[in-house]
Amino acid sequence: MTVTDQLIDETMDVPVCTNTQKGKATEYAQLKTLVRNAGLLEKNPGHYAAKIGLNLGMLALSIAVLALVDNVWIQMLNAAFLAFVMVQLCFLGHDLGHEQVFRSNHNNDRLGLFVSFLVGINRTWWVEKHNQHHGNPNDLDMDPDINLPLIAFSEDQARNMRGLARLVVRHQAFFFYPLVCLEGFVLKVSGIQYVFGNRLKFPVAEPIMLAGHIVVFACLVFLSLPFWQGLLFIAVNQLLMGLYIGSTFAPNHKGMMVLDGKTPMDFLRRQVLTSRNVKSSRFNDYIYGGLNYQIEHHLFPSMPRNRLKDAQKIVRPFCRYHSILYHETGIVRSQREILQFLHHVSAPLRV
Repeated sequence: MTVTDQLIDETMDVPVCTNTQKGKATEYAQLKTLVRNAGLLEKNPGHYAAKIGLNLGMLALSIAVLALVDNVWIQMLNAAFLAFVMVQLCFLGHDLGHEQVFRSNHNNDRLGLFVSFLVGINRTWWVEKHNQHHGNPNDLDMDPDINLPLIAFSEDQARNMRGLARLVVRHQAFFFYPLVCLEGFVLKVSGIQYVFGNRLKFPVAEPIMLAGHIVVFACLVFLSLPFWQGLLFIAVNQLLMGLYIGSTFAPNHKGMMVLDGKTPMDFLRRQVLTSRNVKSSRFNDYIYGGLNYQIEHHLFPSMPRNRLKDAQKIVRPFCRYHSILYHETGIVRSQREILQFLHHVSAPLRV
């Protein structure tokens, strides 16, 4: 018997309430006890210090190439490399938003503001939007991540589309990746729009961070490259940034169970059944920024990224014990499932 099996057996001895909903709530409490007893909720700032150092080093390398190299093709490769670095920084911003890095909320906020400057994403807007998603994953009425103007996640959503949106949704599986490429622009524009007319957690610092990002990024590009090459650099960088973000975030939930506000479901099942894991490997863990452990992340959002793999060794057998479907697949299969789902829900528009 493994340590995990022993932990599960011991925790299963906890009396379960006879009331169905209370019993299901107790299941999550049992799981959280297992995870806490394994020490997986403890912060690990040393891990993040290494991540921050690596990301800042890669950022400095990209800036050095931008300033010193006079070759348009190398600069296009550099734009792609910078897109990769910026998404890695976005993963760090994500973890800070969930308070995974430091015990102190103040420290998470301060470093989060610095990361928002580096990537140009409004912190308050993103944290509020992402927290709403976590509380209501794949809920047609309440999850902002599946309330999009040009993508439908149910047949009813598809039927209600009008105008250009209806034309796009009719063949949305085909248009999905081109639309995903625009995500880098959308994140920046949405964050800027949020500044006007919404209450910011840091009303002085956040506008300064956004404006500072735009000014510094533009100066670095246009002082280093001729105007048209600079525009091309920014276009390549932002489009590839959007493609990378979309390709790593979409497998988390797209194509999984879709709910509505009337669907009765306990927290444990809501988080597991609406989430998809991408199989673990050193490559996947790095490329996905730990989000390939989406089930574990949704069950324990404040868990440090490097603990998720160990948490999976507890969560997966726990779900099997309670007959809860735990879905994990590979990179290619996850993307295929997304496209098949999008094609299916848009079928009424092709009749």
